[in-house]
Amino acid sequence: MICGIDERLLGFSYKEPDGSYSGISVDLCKAIAAALFDDPNQVEFRHLQSKERFSAVVSGKVDLLSRNTTWTLSRDTSGGLDFPPTNFYDGQGLLVSKESGITSIEDLIGKSICVSQGTTSQTNLVEIMRKHRLGYFPLVFENTNQLYATYETRKCDVATADRSELIARHSQLREPNAHRVLDLLISKEPLGPAIANGEPAWYDVVKWVSYAMIKAEELKINSQNIDTLDDPKNPEIRRFLGLEGDMGAKLGLSNDFARRVVKHVGNYSEVYERNIGEPFHLARGTNALWQDGGLMYSPPFR
Repeated sequence: MICGIDERLLGFSYKEPDGSYSGISVDLCKAIAAALFDDPNQVEFRHLQSKERFSAVVSGKVDLLSRNTTWTLSRDTSGGLDFPPTNFYDGQGLLVSKESGITSIEDLIGKSICVSQGTTSQTNLVEIMRKHRLGYFPLVFENTNQLYATYETRKCDVATADRSELIARHSQLREPNAHRVLDLLISKEPLGPAIANGEPAWYDVVKWVSYAMIKAEELKINSQNIDTLDDPKNPEIRRFLGLEGDMGAKLGLSNDFARRVVKHVGNYSEVYERNIGEPFHLARGTNALWQDGGLMYSPPFR
């Protein structure tokens, strides 16, 4: 399986100095590999720039795009793509220096703003500034490393992107204490994977592997306790683990595919805390389970 990722974004898809990969987006790819092959390492990661990510999926250069991509109506209906479930609910934010005094949208008047080309952040920026009738100077980048290098050298006043990306990049600045990510959000950004449309069986696999991590958290099953559940009495857990029924076979997978996913990669909480919660001290918020006030919810495994 070939998975298209960013490889420069901490918490989502990042290539470590030792050549390994980490992040929520990476862990989804590993979870799918675990479901398919019982081996999370049976996946090849391919770095994609923003401008090439969709064509790489549609042309078949990658099997799956897992690169903090926003699901929109236009992308869903006109780009040759299908979007499985969102695996991170985000919003567009603003990274500013503390000395700038910027605290609101109105403070952006006359400012230079760094933004990535071909992203929803770019179109959202145009719309929000037009809505508030504010003049500004956009600096548009194909390469995100260049974007943040430009911001750090004060050649633009503001960097805007998904707030999770800004938090990760903020931690990598030479003087992070001199900057801050505002609490202000200017959009909704449901982030998740994408595949080429016209592949319903593959779509179902990606979709239900995503849900398996959420369902495992709902059932309080994790990578640490899953091996102790060989003979659970709860029929819902028995179906989920493949001990009865044919849930996996309906997807063309082993009936214990969900067990493989959780054993090798973890449930959604484990994935979130490992990549986002612990490194960046970022609360779950909208990414909490539905019963905890969030938006994460799995349909029934039955």
